[in-house]
Amino acid sequence: MSKNNSKPDTDRQASVLKAFIRHRLFIPVAFLTFLLLINVLINPGFLKISLGSDSTGNPVLIGNLINILNNATELVILAIGMTLVTASSRGQDISVGATVAIVGGVIMRVLCGSETQPAELKTPIIVALLLGCLAGMACGAFNGILVSKFNIQPMVATLILFTAGRSIGSMAMGGLKPKAAASFGYYGNFIPGLPIPTPIFITIAVIVVTILMLKKTNLGLYTRAVGINDKSSSLNGLGPARIKFLTFIILGLCVGIAGFVQSSRVQTVNPYTIVPSIEMDVILAVALGGNSLGGGKFNMTGSIIGAYTIQTLTSMLTTLNVNTNAVPVFKAVIIIVLVAIQTPMVKSFFVKKVAFSKLTTGDGKERG
Repeated sequence: MSKNNSKPDTDRQASVLKAFIRHRLFIPVAFLTFLLLINVLINPGFLKISLGSDSTGNPVLIGNLINILNNATELVILAIGMTLVTASSRGQDISVGATVAIVGGVIMRVLCGSETQPAELKTPIIVALLLGCLAGMACGAFNGILVSKFNIQPMVATLILFTAGRSIGSMAMGGLKPKAAASFGYYGNFIPGLPIPTPIFITIAVIVVTILMLKKTNLGLYTRAVGINDKSSSLNGLGPARIKFLTFIILGLCVGIAGFVQSSRVQTVNPYTIVPSIEMDVILAVALGGNSLGGGKFNMTGSIIGAYTIQTLTSMLTTLNVNTNAVPVFKAVIIIVLVAIQTPMVKSFFVKKVAFSKLTTGDGKERG
């Protein structure tokens, strides 16, 4: 009886393992786990989280995991918006870093006015946040019109703001480099009395809203339909141009929130150095999440995991004292390997290997 049951059990295990390997989240989850294990080997106390104190004496949580979750905030938020843009327009927005500079410039001008270091904020924080989000959405609308109405390839359309955005951010601040009052720093660091970094709460809020939006509306379905075949979706009355434009607006809103967090971290903005090369990290996070950069189906969970994977990789390279200028080189090599592993050809190879291994094991058991 056991011999008869061994073959079905082996087949079932092989099919489960194959499905697991083929799952879109397999590579990003496996690589994130791999990076965490390497960090633990390098530093056995890597996963340790303890209660310390900040410069003002307030109790705060400290540890590598807290730093990764905190520092990945902007990357996660931008990856959410980039995922929708990629899925609908079959291209990427390379201007998100420059747009963050514009948002930061607007926020600093609103909070500081024409002063370089005011004693108090000129407007309430919520007003600065709303105006920053509106500035980001305006930039998103500009890119969205070029892509949806004029049918310009996304990377070419967003090259305009990629080139001019940081200068626009400097102009928004009147050429000054103001520093806001200390209370503005609560949103990029810690709120007194709360030991968890505020950006982590902001990240959770954005993720929850995104999940609810995708579950309660047809945005996800429409985005996939337009990305797969915009002509067919047009015949079904979806309006591809409207969907593409909406995804760029959403990305602009994400940029606004990310710009608010980033400018709050140090209460000032240098438009020419803020979030350098973040657009490439965002695109890589989307790719690592198992999403096709050619549009169509997307996996938002994968993009979020991909963002944390990129941040973990960056933190690991920093821990290893890799030269700052060399970090992009190491990151590029590792990312190339990861993207190659996710190709159908490589995945099929591993699936066949697993199937062959299970078959051999099963046969061996039956002979015994």
